[in-house]
Amino acid sequence: MSGERVGRARHRMQLAAPAGVVYAVLADAVRLPLCFSASVHVERLESDSERERLRVWSLLDGQLRSWTASRRLDPVERRIEFWQERSTSPLDSVTGALSIRGCGPRDAELELQYGFSTTGGLPDDAAWAAWCADLNLRMQLADLKWFAERWTRLDELALSFEHSIRINGPAELAYDFLYRAGDWAELVPHVARVGLTEDAPGVQRMAVETLTEHGSQTTEAVRICFPHAGRLVYKRTVVPELLAAHTGEWSIVPDETGVTVTGKQSVVLREENITAVLGEGADLARARQHVRAALGSECLALLTLAKQHAEGAVRML
Repeated sequence: MSGERVGRARHRMQLAAPAGVVYAVLADAVRLPLCFSASVHVERLESDSERERLRVWSLLDGQLRSWTASRRLDPVERRIEFWQERSTSPLDSVTGALSIRGCGPRDAELELQYGFSTTGGLPDDAAWAAWCADLNLRMQLADLKWFAERWTRLDELALSFEHSIRINGPAELAYDFLYRAGDWAELVPHVARVGLTEDAPGVQRMAVETLTEHGSQTTEAVRICFPHAGRLVYKRTVVPELLAAHTGEWSIVPDETGVTVTGKQSVVLREENITAVLGEGADLARARQHVRAALGSECLALLTLAKQHAEGAVRML
């Protein structure tokens, strides 16, 4: 006879960062993929001053999984309660709370309590859920510590920018070029090789070898495609040495006179690698300039080719 198996756990961690900073990092759900290495994308579905509903995509045990969750935010007590409205199998429910307590002006203690239940009551499912949840949360805590303890430098380490282009052609063709990234090695000058798999519709895994001024480099990414909304979002899971995190989004917006295609990117720099990559004497300002120029150039090249693809098809009609 099937039943329910329940697991519970608690973690505590000391951070060399103010409690307000730690809370602010955790409260900004949409930016969590820049902080947590396993987090791929978060969409805010609903929000008010105290509560929010989120759609979350994250890598668990190497597999991309998605669920809907709600959070209750209390900035006064610095407490975030969370529960999954729709969990991913074999989990039936996940609930928990994060509490941040100040231990002085520059130190904090975080406490995480959570519980889960599994469907069907199978021991193997419960064991997997316990192992996976514990591993994932320990990784997230380590990521949070790395991120929050750089609080005096976060404004300089984090960088967001975007580029747009106008296209006199169908939005569907612009989207098609960006979606078919597996063909980029034949079409994009700075792309030498692409390995792309799509195990589920609209969920792509990519390994891309690109040519740079310093030679070639290989990165990996997960992409989530929303064709009806004209959007593709991505998270690089293997990044260049100069980056700690890299997320982005392609959006295709039609209007009465044409189409606007925009590439948005957000990165966090890995300051300790700056001199190794850019040479002695290079500082954070130089790294910001270098990253923005390099990623901006790649983005503009892809936007230009998307424009050529869409407008060229129109001229052939």
